[in-house]
Amino acid sequence: MRFYLDEDPSPTIAEIARGRCSLDVISAHEVGARGWDDHAQLRRAAEDGRCVVTANRADFVALTLAAFEASLAHAGVLIVPSTIRGDRFVGIAIALCAYAERFPGGPRPYTIDFLMLA
Repeated sequence: MRFYLDEDPSPTIAEIARGRCSLDVISAHEVGARGWDDHAQLRRAAEDGRCVVTANRADFVALTLAAFEASLAHAGVLIVPSTIRGDRFVGIAIALCAYAERFPGGPRPYTIDFLMLA
């Protein structure tokens, strides 16, 4: 399972997840994609076969529907709900590790799911 954190989650989460469970996760901050619009973030992730991790539910639900209708590449979206504070770096990283363990092949294209803390 491969993840792409858009600009919403801290890149610290990617660092922790890589160290904690050797997760294949990159951050928009780390790859020079800061300031890209959501469509470009989704496209970048899909091209790399990575599930987007974001707190931006409304935009990514709409973008996923548009991608489906246009048959564009899509590797799933994992939403960090607003009930999870963004500064819970370790908790979010652990939840990503658990998600990857449950779905080692990643989500099916056009899947939208929500991250849950243990």
